[in-house]
Amino acid sequence: MAARDLEAENRELRSRIVALVDEASANERLLKRSQDRELELLKADNLPQLLDAICTGLMTSYALESMTLLLWDPQHEIRHLLIADHRRIEEFPNVLFVDSVVGMAPQFNTFHKPWLGPYMGCDHQLLFPYSNGPQSNGSQHGGLRSVALIPLRRQDRLQGSLNFGSTDEKRFTRHLGTDFLAHLGVITSFAIENSINRARLVRSGLTDFLTGWHNRRYLHARLKEELARAQRQGTSLTCLLIDLDRFKEINDQHGHLAGDAALREAAQRVDAHLRGSDAAARFGGDEFVVLAPDTAPDRAAVLAERIRAAVCVPPLELPNGARVTLTVSIGIAGIKLSRDEADLKAASERLLAEADSALYRAKQRGRNRVELA
Repeated sequence: MAARDLEAENRELRSRIVALVDEASANERLLKRSQDRELELLKADNLPQLLDAICTGLMTSYALESMTLLLWDPQHEIRHLLIADHRRIEEFPNVLFVDSVVGMAPQFNTFHKPWLGPYMGCDHQLLFPYSNGPQSNGSQHGGLRSVALIPLRRQDRLQGSLNFGSTDEKRFTRHLGTDFLAHLGVITSFAIENSINRARLVRSGLTDFLTGWHNRRYLHARLKEELARAQRQGTSLTCLLIDLDRFKEINDQHGHLAGDAALREAAQRVDAHLRGSDAAARFGGDEFVVLAPDTAPDRAAVLAERIRAAVCVPPLELPNGARVTLTVSIGIAGIKLSRDEADLKAASERLLAEADSALYRAKQRGRNRVELA
């Protein structure tokens, strides 16, 4: 009897050891997958690549029916950084940019660790706004049954959340451990902050501090890119050279602060009429350049007239209380390169020189007008 009991006990112990080994192996595989996911986020070279890695990579890796990334962006800075990187916000349908996180979900009131539990439409529909339609990978995710909400915090401030949704009600439940998800939230927050800071540094080297427009260095690089694209596609590229009239008089009569205010205001009024495909930069002093891809000079002249009219009104109130009417003169030149033209630098210089000649004629003919090369 004792021998049979001992044999049964040994079998039970061996069974427990096998179960423990299997559990340890499963945990090791889970840890390895989690580390691989986190490494992919940390390896992202730029902000768009990181957002792709988060939204597409994590959704695929975790086999989720739904996944969104919520980002607090009150000044629209993240969105502007993406646009500056030539990416459209619509390319990231699973990223929710919000001016405020208040009211996005009840859990956000005390959101310091991952929350797992049942999906409740009244509480979570703002975090999963596409629950009745396809996500970017083509999957449908209506009928969510459970969710995992992972806070993204930096410097003790809630910066957003990772939101996982499943049609399996047992996938995310409140009794499950959250250590892996909490660690993923920390890594994601760190990666997002680093990518934003890198994008800021890149943009600061290519941005004019006074107006917020791109600077001359950016213009020369972008001009070559647009010329190469126009050459490949067999289309035209048109350049608008815009000069703020009588800028020196504003500086001399009202001071340099007034001159700075005039430049900022003129830049804002011009920017309000640019199209998404246009590239704009402060060329230097009181001159601005707008590149209009796939646009013939006569069509660009219509845009230039809208810009000229918008700058004129209303009068600008300067810091000293004086009111001045701003006007601009605009020179327009277009170019269409042959397939065999190899010197893009010479082509860009020629385009700018022709626009400058047209601008000079506009000045000579009374200012506040548009002239074609």
